[in-house]
Amino acid sequence: MLYEQPSVFVFGLRIDEPVTTITDLMVSFVCFYAFYKLNKIEVRNKVHLYLRYYFLSMGVATAIGGIVGHGFLYLFNSQWQTPEGFVNVMGQIFGKDLMKDIANPWKLPAWLTSMFSIALVERAAIEYARPLINKHVGSFFAWLNIIELVIFVTITFLTLNFFFVEVHSAYGLLLVVSSFNLYVYIKTKKRGSKLFLVAVGFSALGALFFMNQWGICPWFNHFDISHVLMTFSAMYFYIGAKEILNDPVLSQNGANS
Repeated sequence: MLYEQPSVFVFGLRIDEPVTTITDLMVSFVCFYAFYKLNKIEVRNKVHLYLRYYFLSMGVATAIGGIVGHGFLYLFNSQWQTPEGFVNVMGQIFGKDLMKDIANPWKLPAWLTSMFSIALVERAAIEYARPLINKHVGSFFAWLNIIELVIFVTITFLTLNFFFVEVHSAYGLLLVVSSFNLYVYIKTKKRGSKLFLVAVGFSALGALFFMNQWGICPWFNHFDISHVLMTFSAMYFYIGAKEILNDPVLSQNGANS
């Protein structure tokens, strides 16, 4: 059931969707904390780089999403003309009803930053698995990582439709991050990969609540439940990242890469 969250006024300042704003900032806090702590790990390699900036960019995305996209969107009113021909073509593919869902353009900064963030955690998973997979397979998915990001960012920018952000996240987490970490876990039984799989599970559960609009009440709706589950996901990604980056094998193989 869809629950609309009422606005509140704090010292005369109107805040829309206040609980949703707070739960978004919860995710942001965990991500910024993870970025800060991972910076203190001395090993320097591509996996470390991608994971650090995954947390930083996701922290920025959820902070902007909470403050601009939910709490104070009414202050950001922009006119935006989507390209009609392109939207019609996408409507033929995905359904015209879906393509009617055009958002405020000020949603884009959070959406696009989160898509970049997902691409980074994909990249980290690919790089972590590289010693165990065929060289050409690793290169293929590394290039695909860039291509799919460019495609989905372009489509999202032109359509202003959150559906494509969801598709990109589903592809990145369920297909790329989970597949590579599952392969690493099967081969090595590394705890870091297992924790990443748990993190993806929390993200998937959050997406399920969000897509089906399952809420408890107006003050804890599908957005809020999704954000709480995303918070748990971020925590498990952080714990898993620490395990992976403190892996002596990774340090020896990639400290200077």
